[in-house]
Amino acid sequence: IELRHENHVALFIFGDSLLDNGNNNYISTILDFRANFWPYGETFFNYPTGRFSDGRLIPDFIGLPLIPPYLKPGNPEFRNGVNFASAGAGALLETHQGLLRQELGVAKAKNLLSKAVYLIGIGGNDYLTKNSTMVSNEEFVPMVIGNLTLAVKEIYKKGGRKFGFMEMMPLGCLPYIKAQNGGCCINGITQFAELHNSGFPKALNELKEKLNGFKYAHYNFFESVSERLNKPSKYGFKDATACCGYGEGRGVYSCGGKRGVTEFILCENPDDYLFFDAYHFSEKAYQQFAKLMWSGTIDIVWPYNFKTLFQANDQMF
Repeated sequence: IELRHENHVALFIFGDSLLDNGNNNYISTILDFRANFWPYGETFFNYPTGRFSDGRLIPDFIGLPLIPPYLKPGNPEFRNGVNFASAGAGALLETHQGLLRQELGVAKAKNLLSKAVYLIGIGGNDYLTKNSTMVSNEEFVPMVIGNLTLAVKEIYKKGGRKFGFMEMMPLGCLPYIKAQNGGCCINGITQFAELHNSGFPKALNELKEKLNGFKYAHYNFFESVSERLNKPSKYGFKDATACCGYGEGRGVYSCGGKRGVTEFILCENPDDYLFFDAYHFSEKAYQQFAKLMWSGTIDIVWPYNFKTLFQANDQMF
């Protein structure tokens, strides 16, 4: 399903490996944060692009033509938008040194910036890499939300007015986590996502009150993923595990055999699986999520869906 929009609106993307379309091909980072080798990209592109999937990601379905990675050589065309997402990125600067701290100065036209939609899907890595017991979960979550809020304010200062946000998914049910727990989810890790998802809408309401013209779409990613984990066949999946990896539910993060563990098993048809590897979804899943974000009803994306954000001008709100 191609989710085209008639009025030309740029899409700027900030996020981690769920949204990274190849920036990490161009920076010095560890192989855990790279997907520029087979079998990544095998379904749609027929070669590895750096996307952590067998094919396209959410932004590829929403922002057509395909949005280029910011770091791609040859100074890509910014008129359609650009993808700043970087695998391993977090909302906390301490999460990884590879976090892209680029300014939006390259896009000079204020008109373009104010009409653009800014898709932000970041924070999951902060929760997955939290290893300090110095800070409780209840204290840690507001730190992540606070950093997300700061990022929004910075983009707003540069002219951004329309934002799209993705909730945290049930992190404790990733194939990687389940493989370490006998195939079961770890609720303590999912608790981070639940705390985040209950706190973040309050932060968005505060931003709406403080920032004139601030509009947003908030996508209930948690619910979308949970439904597919619980009833994969209802959504056309044979399995809610990973297509590529090793061990229990192919949850060992070894897809492609270049991350320490060389053994991996690759399924025959990635469309049968909710996940492509131990952390990341299949193209089929991303396409379903993108469709919900684009035209979903208010119970799954609110107060606006992405289609409304893209197609509306200021007078329509």
